Amino acid sequence: MKSGATHLSRSVAASPGALVLLVLVVLVGLNLRPFLTSVGPVLDIVRNDTGLGFRAAAMLTTLPFVLMGVVAGVGVGLARRFGEKPALAAALLLLAAGCTSRLWAGDSASLITGAGVAGAGVALIQALMPGLAKRWFPDRVPLAMGLYSAALVGGGAFGAVASPWLAAHGGWHLALAVWAVPALGTLALWLARAPHGAAPVGAARIPITRFFGNLRAWQLAAFFGLANSGYSSLVAWLPSFYRQMGMSPQACGNLLAWMAIFQAAGALAMPMLARRTVDRRGALWLTLALQAAGFAGFAALPALAPWSLVACSGVGLGGFFSLSLIVTLDHLPDAQRAGALAAFVQGVGFLIVATGPWLIGWLRDAGGSFATAWSIHLAVIVAMAALTAAFSPASYGRSMERV
Repeated sequence: MKSGATHLSRSVAASPGALVLLVLVVLVGLNLRPFLTSVGPVLDIVRNDTGLGFRAAAMLTTLPFVLMGVVAGVGVGLARRFGEKPALAAALLLLAAGCTSRLWAGDSASLITGAGVAGAGVALIQALMPGLAKRWFPDRVPLAMGLYSAALVGGGAFGAVASPWLAAHGGWHLALAVWAVPALGTLALWLARAPHGAAPVGAARIPITRFFGNLRAWQLAAFFGLANSGYSSLVAWLPSFYRQMGMSPQACGNLLAWMAIFQAAGALAMPMLARRTVDRRGALWLTLALQAAGFAGFAALPALAPWSLVACSGVGLGGFFSLSLIVTLDHLPDAQRAGALAAFVQGVGFLIVATGPWLIGWLRDAGGSFATAWSIHLAVIVAMAALTAAFSPASYGRSMERV
């Protein structure tokens, strides 16, 4: 069974259809962030129309990240039972439905519900894509994950820059709902071109609950979640931060898009930088140093060079996202078990990621400053730099022996 799965993986990676599969991976990734990044640039307008408080507004970002954690295990189970094609199709349909519901949203409850539905779809997709990438492209994991991660954050850039323009010409309901259209287009292409008869993604010989007793799995989950919480916080609050400093909504949206563009560059460049060595720690430390420089600037001198600060943190966040998933997949050679580990890491990790926007919203409602929030993220990055030392390739097999 194992040799058959391996043969299938290698034949897929080497076939003429490999380019089509890469396109599918990229298109799916492009759909995973616009529903989040489109909110920040128009958040002040939405708050004025609906009466959202800071903490309630934070739920528009926090809830999807919570669901990305809670639903991760469900995604693996659905793929194992029904197969990857229907599982991914259902997830894209949920994403489209959540976005569409925003056309009629008129209060905080309906907005948060729509964010939850879309977030559940994204959660299912994110639980399955790392294992799928490792199985389709076993010898090109850095390339496949780099393209996927770059597309993910690149889609976020488009959502951020288009949102205020759409709101100005068609209202904020349109600006938040339009992202159902590319999701439905990707769904149609997925149904038409995704391969049939492949082993279900995540069909691991062990359930993801098996990782609950593994120290390394928890280390990877904390590493992924804490360092990526900076992304969720910036997506939720960076536009509001610079709005209070006098920037226009469009300029704030452009700033968020600028960050996402550099995230895409980092998500693709950092895996390529680390592809020639099995030890990814040097590239990981570089991404954390770039994040630290960005957050230090936000806390101390945000008006000095905002575009440079955003670019710096963007490269660090994008590169870290893809590298942290690659390091997770590196721990197990078998794609099915590695996919299950990645689902566990994302399941726990995204629950941690979700705390960032909510804590900043709570801090703001309590009278705290954004500078304090950025300083907290800086301290987290320093702690994650210390944890990076534990991820020596020599420890991978030993740390997963009991699994």
